[in-house]
Amino acid sequence: MDVPSSLDRSSFATDEAPGGISHPDRDAAAWLAAIVENSDDAILSKKLDGIISSWNPGATRLFGFSAEEAVGRPITIIIPEDRLSEEAEIIGKIRRGERVRHFETVRQRKDGRLVDISLTVSPVRDAEGRIIGASKIARDITEAKMAAERQSLILREMNHRIKNLFALTAGLVTVSARGASDIDDFIADLSGRIASLARAHQLTLPDLAGDVQNAATTLKSLLGAILAPHEDRSSSSIHVRGEDVAVGPRSLPSLALLFHELATNAAKYGVLSASGGTLSVNIGTGNDILSVHWIEAGATGDRVLPVHEGFGSHLEKASVRGLQGSIEREWRPDGLAVAMRFPLGALAS
Repeated sequence: MDVPSSLDRSSFATDEAPGGISHPDRDAAAWLAAIVENSDDAILSKKLDGIISSWNPGATRLFGFSAEEAVGRPITIIIPEDRLSEEAEIIGKIRRGERVRHFETVRQRKDGRLVDISLTVSPVRDAEGRIIGASKIARDITEAKMAAERQSLILREMNHRIKNLFALTAGLVTVSARGASDIDDFIADLSGRIASLARAHQLTLPDLAGDVQNAATTLKSLLGAILAPHEDRSSSSIHVRGEDVAVGPRSLPSLALLFHELATNAAKYGVLSASGGTLSVNIGTGNDILSVHWIEAGATGDRVLPVHEGFGSHLEKASVRGLQGSIEREWRPDGLAVAMRFPLGALAS
């Protein structure tokens, strides 16, 4: 039965059987008309030749065409060109008396925008039981599909991070074990590196509830997290100056380990091991390159210089290579200068 495109429920309310009792068929029709009229879903009907015969307000909200614009026109006004074959398949099933349930597809609005829908199509029969058309119920599932895609993306990203974390932790165990003189030294060294990574990753956790592509932090936030423990323990002053840049989730572990090694060495041998000195981290960008200058100067007291390149240095170099960057050290009379350069594109990934 075709659902009228314009409904007048008052006509049903006054149509009574003898004795003042509402006619059951008329009453049922009034209820059906009210449901169709007020449904949030698009409810429409079409003839077997594809011409639209009814169109409810929900269809107007979903597709943008008014009932006057839609009724009498072919259903293809809302079907994208690359989906026209679907209509022939649907009509074929309807002619065989089959129902199409929860068919997810894409339809086109009056303004040309595409919308994801879940479509249910049922045959419409006349009084003799002949199939004369089809009724369609379309529900907008755009938000649901977007939410599902975001969830899938987050799960894939988390799976990727967990795999990387296991591999990274295994590597850190090896590095710390080779460079440690005893078990206590091993525990302290490994714990420090893992704690540094944990602080760095904590910076991105709030964004995981949203778009994972935005799960990034900034270089200044990362440096703040790495250097915060040393600010509490050292009498030297720490300054981070210059431009701030985005750091993506994939480049974050390498940068965290790099700056952790620099801070740890400063606490063991450099400006953070003495008093009265200054650690300055100066950040600049130009020509799609990030430049970071780590400068330790002015500390007093007994300065201890590393006598050989340890595994921490190897880890630094591996981290820099992973970021497609470079690192140079210059030992000065009053301290140390480290110059690092990275492509901005590698950091944002």
